[in-house]
Amino acid sequence: MRTALAILALIAALPARADRVEPVRVIRPQEIIAPEDVILRAGPPAGGVALDQVIGREARVALYPGRPIRVGDIAVPAVIERNQVVPLAYVRGGLRIETEGRALARAGPGEYVRVMNLSSRATV
Repeated sequence: MRTALAILALIAALPARADRVEPVRVIRPQEIIAPEDVILRAGPPAGGVALDQVIGREARVALYPGRPIRVGDIAVPAVIERNQVVPLAYVRGGLRIETEGRALARAGPGEYVRVMNLSSRATV
């Protein structure tokens, strides 16, 4: 009985092993991650990201081979680039005002972005 408890205590003290996602090459910021860019490696869990959560995402920071990819290292790809001309629309009841603006930062779906109105140079 004591031997079984000692063995269980030793097993519980060992670090957990799991698959972790690592890049196979240097991935630069703002680069879309393709399936051939990443690999699953056995090791201590780090970052807690699954392979399907990484593929198709955009790198927010430089990702290096041998280092696990963490949740904060990736994001949804941006759909608006900095300095891109974007439409601005104000709709209220029957009133609709439209103009063009210039995006002051990159943004993905659902993110807010500051835009400079090209007519008045005001930031919205």
